[in-house]
Amino acid sequence: PTPLASPPSVKRIRESTFAMARHPSRLLLLVVGLLAITPFCHACTNFLVTKGASADGSTHITYAADSHVLYGALYHYPAADHPPGTMRDVFDWDTGKYLGQIPEAEHTYNVVGNMNEHALSIAETTYGGVEELSHQTGALIDYGSLIYITLQRAKTAREAIHLMGDLTSTYGYASVGESFSIGDPNEVWVVDFIGKGEGVKGAVWVARRVPDGYVSAHANQARIQTFPRDDPDNCLYAPDVVDFARSKGLYPHESPEDQFSFSDVYDPVTFLGARACESRAWAFFRDAGAEGMDDYLEYVKGHDLTKRMPLWVRPSHKLTVNDTMNYMRNHFEDTWLDFRSDVGAQAFNMPYRWRPLEWKVGTKSYANERSTGTQQTGWCFVAQMRSWLPAPIGGLLWFGVDDTASTVFAPMYCGMKRVPDTHAETSGDMMTFSFDSAFWVFNMVTNFAYSRYNLVHPEVATAIAQHETKYFTETESMDRHAAEVFAKDPDMALDMVTAYSVSTGEQLTKEWLEFWKYLFTKYMDGNVKVKNPDPKERNPVVTWPGYPSEWLTRIVEETGDHYEIPAAKKKHLAAAHAGAPDRKLKLVLKGL
Repeated sequence: PTPLASPPSVKRIRESTFAMARHPSRLLLLVVGLLAITPFCHACTNFLVTKGASADGSTHITYAADSHVLYGALYHYPAADHPPGTMRDVFDWDTGKYLGQIPEAEHTYNVVGNMNEHALSIAETTYGGVEELSHQTGALIDYGSLIYITLQRAKTAREAIHLMGDLTSTYGYASVGESFSIGDPNEVWVVDFIGKGEGVKGAVWVARRVPDGYVSAHANQARIQTFPRDDPDNCLYAPDVVDFARSKGLYPHESPEDQFSFSDVYDPVTFLGARACESRAWAFFRDAGAEGMDDYLEYVKGHDLTKRMPLWVRPSHKLTVNDTMNYMRNHFEDTWLDFRSDVGAQAFNMPYRWRPLEWKVGTKSYANERSTGTQQTGWCFVAQMRSWLPAPIGGLLWFGVDDTASTVFAPMYCGMKRVPDTHAETSGDMMTFSFDSAFWVFNMVTNFAYSRYNLVHPEVATAIAQHETKYFTETESMDRHAAEVFAKDPDMALDMVTAYSVSTGEQLTKEWLEFWKYLFTKYMDGNVKVKNPDPKERNPVVTWPGYPSEWLTRIVEETGDHYEIPAAKKKHLAAAHAGAPDRKLKLVLKGL
């Protein structure tokens, strides 16, 4: 989603001296943009997996919808027929602002979350891009509406790409630069997309098909650079993508067209574009075992912006859907960017940093790491598209709410007729708490785990694995039975998968609430309590893990003798604790 908070220097205005050196004419545009920019921060992450790169021949697209104001819900747009002349109201997905009306299609497809009944999926990450192009007065289609309107009207990835171009050229594009992931059961595509700004309706864009056997990723940084002009099977683009840049002074007229780089022109990479955005793509490529990724460490550190990463890489192994889920939980573990051990991680190695992302000490600016797993995720998914099953069954949206590292991806079939009440948009909102809402229940568990991460989160991870393992087994059986029924009675098959997905989501929410009760009871007040094995004992067994030795050392280094117990008093306390006859003293010590 479009981000809402962080200083302008994060992303939308590019301070890259590398980019300025290549295209000096852009400098004036960017300086002027500083005067009018709205706040921006890094949000959303997408991974893409082709058929040949997956263990079972399915395609995968992932999405972490990261926003501090996005309520986690599973959207549903039922299939419908519309009389001629029907108009559709369009509202900005982020703000709810009414944008206008467009003619409705004669028939619209069933859409569950970000996947339709044909197992077509679309995800996005916002990169912003050149500020001059960020606003288009009178435009009727924002990026969110573009996704869901397209899903209701297109059957394949290629059809979706063309439709998105047509919709924005006809009705205008009301958003900043976006990267889209578009996939069907056979192909996955990366699309970099940006509006034309004031006075010119529409957008310019380039779409690249990820070669079979490869994986790709993007995370709030445009990644398509140069691209072929004569390969429509693998590359599609707006016909004026280069000429428009020249007309705006973004690309010199004398520069060769075949050297035109979409990213360098419309969204040149900066320190934070590399460090807070490209780093997430790098982490995925590294997790997937792609060769040579350590060669790009200086790039993702933001220290060498000339050494761009490839748009796609070949993984060392075939990825299961469980692999893809787990890669979405990454916090740069065991890399140079690992941030679990400095003071910001607090005493319990928490791989999260509260916003803002950027901060200052004196005159110097700093930025925390931004990993794929992050606290402000509203909802997330791994879209798995299987070509060997009927599309309404072959499309499986593994859907979760809240932080990817602490969610359970639950199976939602794309042909289902309704969604779980616990996950529906009507289950709550960002300012109304409900125990019946999956979003709120998962946030209860996750936020409690943040308080003592290395103690509590391992139990969360175990519970996640148990649930997802169960779902893998269940969906294997459901796939088989539903496909058999679908051949004879498609509607009955859709009833089957609907009942399964709805009950799964609702039961998961109930179980996760019980899980929170268990965790809270066990870990409250800094203790760890377990049931006493002796049935005669009323009280539980309590232990006090305390703080790690490294943290205690840090306290002493920072406070000196402030907390020190003088040697004589230390001996007295030790003796009292060992068996002093004073009952009152014993009780005091027990309560300490």
